[in-house]
Amino acid sequence: MNDSTQSPAAQPQDVWPEEIRLSKAKDRLEIRFDDGAHFSLSAELLRVESPSAEVQGHGAGQKTTPVGKQDILISSIEPVGNYAIRIGFSDGHNTGLFSWPLLYDYALRQDQLMGDYLARLDAAGARRK
Repeated sequence: MNDSTQSPAAQPQDVWPEEIRLSKAKDRLEIRFDDGAHFSLSAELLRVESPSAEVQGHGAGQKTTPVGKQDILISSIEPVGNYAIRIGFSDGHNTGLFSWPLLYDYALRQDQLMGDYLARLDAAGARRK
C-alpha cells in the first residue's frame, strides 16, 4: 500500500522526514518526507526487512526469513541522532536502525519487498501467522 506523491526527481539519499507517526492500531508507520511524498509502511514489512544483523545477517546470502510476523505491532520508535529511528516491535526485536534513505527506499519498493518475503516464506514452507 503506497500513498505517494513523490517527485520524480527525488532521490532517497536526499530526503528528510517532516512527520513520522504511528497508526492508532500500532500496525503502520506513517511518514511524510520533505519532497511531499507520504507513505504508510506496515509493521510486518518493517520487522521482516529490519536492517539488523539478526535479519540481514553479517554478509551476502545470510538474510533470514522471520516467520509468524503478520500480526506484529510497533511498540516503540526512538530517534537515533538526526539520521535514523530505532523501531521496537511487539516480539521484542529492536536492533535495527532505519535511516531516512532506507525508509524511503522501503516505501518505494514495499510491494516488491513484501512479494519477495512471501515467496521466501512459501519456499521455506512457512506461514505469516
